[in-house]
This record gives sequence, structure tokens and C-alpha cells, in this order.
Amino acid sequence: MAETQIRTLHAEAQPPRHRIRFKARGASLGLDAASSAELIRKLERGFAFDALQSLASQSGIAVSRLAAILAIPERTLARRKTSGRLTLDESERLLRIANVFEKAVELYEGDVAAAVNWLTMPKKALDNHIPLDYSRTELGAREVENLIGRLEHGVFS
Repeated sequence: MAETQIRTLHAEAQPPRHRIRFKARGASLGLDAASSAELIRKLERGFAFDALQSLASQSGIAVSRLAAILAIPERTLARRKTSGRLTLDESERLLRIANVFEKAVELYEGDVAAAVNWLTMPKKALDNHIPLDYSRTELGAREVENLIGRLEHGVFS
């Protein structure tokens, strides 16, 4: 990726300057599911559009950028905003990105700015891909999560 594109992507992410801890999976989406079964029920109904806005607010990453990562075209995004609900597939992709974001925030001990910085810069361990972009697929997200796990345990190669 060209250096100017990387700087542009990095400049788009303006994370809040605070520390935060997510108590449960999906908390960055504003979800308060008490169990996995409840989270699955919410997922099957499709998350409220507000969940996407919540992640944007928590991370400082623009809704349009998140929508691009989630493969939601602009016109579809406008329809989802009007209807107030995402589809099951869109909700699953959003939860995947939220999980990666939450794990990165945990890696940086609640420092959202540091986590977003890490998520938006190319990583050699990911063949110089940007972790957030790499997380577009389930396999890519698992690789990013594995990298985060290795970093948590001090394994840098």
C-alpha cells in the first residue's frame, strides 16, 4: 500500500483519548448481552444501526470507513440507517470487527488511541497488511486475533 494511502487511512482514525475496558463481548457496539445465547439471538435479528454508530464512537473510526471494511456500499448503508437495522450477515461482520477492536484495546490496556493506531498501521506479521482491513474475512480476523495473542504473551515472531 502506498505511503500516502497509509497516512490517509491512519489520519481518518481519530480515536478518543481515554482508557476503556469492555466488560462483555460486543460492548463496543452498545450491546448488553448477558450470555452468548442472548448475543446470538440479537445477531439473528440483526443489530440495530446504532451498533455501528456505537463502534464508530468508541473507536473514533468513521462510520463510512467501518462500512467499507464491512463491505456495505454507501447506498445500502443509507437504507440501513433509514430502516434502523442491519442484516444478519452485516451484523456478523460488525461483531467480528468489534471483537478485533476490543481485543486490541485489551492488548493496549484500555488505551483506545494506541489500539486504533495499531489496527490501522501495516504489520509485518500480516504480510504488511493493515489489521483492520485484514479482518474483513473470518480467516483474516482470526490471524489478527492470533497476532494479538502472541503479542500479549511476548512472542514477537
